[in-house]
Amino acid sequence: MTRVVTWNVNSLKARRERVLEWIADVQPDVLCLQETKMTDDAFPALDFEALGYESVHFGQGRWNGVAIISRVGLADPVANFAPGIEPDTDARIVTATCGGIRVSSVYVPNGRAIDDPHYTYKLSWLDRLRAHLASDTDPSADVIVTGDFNIAPADIDVYDVSQLAMSTHVTPAERERLAALEDWGLVDIMRRHYPHDRIYSWWDYRSGDFHMGRGLRIDLVLGSASVMERARWSTVDRNARKGPSPSDHAPVVVDIDDRA
Repeated sequence: MTRVVTWNVNSLKARRERVLEWIADVQPDVLCLQETKMTDDAFPALDFEALGYESVHFGQGRWNGVAIISRVGLADPVANFAPGIEPDTDARIVTATCGGIRVSSVYVPNGRAIDDPHYTYKLSWLDRLRAHLASDTDPSADVIVTGDFNIAPADIDVYDVSQLAMSTHVTPAERERLAALEDWGLVDIMRRHYPHDRIYSWWDYRSGDFHMGRGLRIDLVLGSASVMERARWSTVDRNARKGPSPSDHAPVVVDIDDRA
């Protein structure tokens, strides 16, 4: 069994001890991190190595930053988009092969507001992610694209969709880009496991939203068909959102049977 997790930690520097303790407790095989907010030089690779993990990090300092941490091997890493695709100026995607699965950890731009240039950048970024997949791998292979997508795939993934009307995260254009990834050959694993449940992975720090159940499901694990058919269990680890100084995101956990 291979346990794959995605977690936007909202500053690894601020939450380093929490993350290390969580790894020791949950024992993921592959952990994808977003918003590390670190340079590559500052990334605590030796801490992960002490726990038995290899790692690759693509960071830029105060903002963004993505990583893959693996104890089932880490080969052929690619920081940024695949060669031949316009590289991003931000550190938002890193890819590597872990335990035979081609894994990408992504931090999709927020978009800010639909009349903001950052929204146009978000749509362009998602188009490049689709091109990255086509260039880097094949849908018939074992593929996982996971991370903070900053998109709620459907209204069921939002506690109150009326509160986000005419806002980012729920617009048709964003959801169309997500659907294009699924058309390429990816499946939203958690939604397949729980087709009708309201499940969230992010809660605003303000107004007690976590305790009031006002969240969004924007952290996704998308897998190719061969991964989906072996995916046995998935959950959001809400406990990691509790306690002092948590990230505003909780880890999303998927267990996948190994190939026979």
